[in-house]
Amino acid sequence: MQAKKQLTHNSQTPLDSLFENIAQDIIEQGYSIQRKAIPKELSDILYFHLSNMAEYKFSDASIGRQFSQQLDETVRNDTISWIHGNSPAGAQWLSWTQALQSYLNRRLFLGLFSFESHFAHYAKGHFYKRHLDAFKGQANRVLSLVSYLNPDWKSSNGGELVIYKSASDQIGTKVLPEYGTIVVFLSEEFEHEVKQALQDRYSIAGWFRVNTSTADKIDPPL
Repeated sequence: MQAKKQLTHNSQTPLDSLFENIAQDIIEQGYSIQRKAIPKELSDILYFHLSNMAEYKFSDASIGRQFSQQLDETVRNDTISWIHGNSPAGAQWLSWTQALQSYLNRRLFLGLFSFESHFAHYAKGHFYKRHLDAFKGQANRVLSLVSYLNPDWKSSNGGELVIYKSASDQIGTKVLPEYGTIVVFLSEEFEHEVKQALQDRYSIAGWFRVNTSTADKIDPPL
């Protein structure tokens, strides 16, 4: 806590302070949980956009990457819709995450190159079992990000994100999917899961990536 105070300057904006708190947490423990910290105006425009999206724009979520992708409802059964920035809400979200990416690159020298994200809908009874977002040396996802768009969420509604600090950790750190909460963690380091939701649960999941392009492969893919 003392280190955070020393690195927070009076000239910082609220946004800089949030980004610095995230950076400090990543340095100290590899993950950051910032409850109800997303600017309300950003959460509001995302929530309004999500609330008015047509059902056909969501598709069943898969597991794996690229050629190894497959549907497996015993592992996850949420639906997703990728964010491309072609709506005012999407554009504002990507602008905000770009600012976070730039800050973390300056502060932590991570070399983050791009960002991808999608809306996620967990209907009643839906879940996502314990998993990693990236395996060591096999992927280019460096930081995972989750933000929540659930007004008035109660603990009795379930749907918690659980972050496990090690392979032997069977308890984990639980995060309620409350409106405006953001979680950032090292993609290769932390297994996590989404507990069964007892009512409709909405979030954004995203990943900051590094560039692993080679002479015969463009990455991230176009």
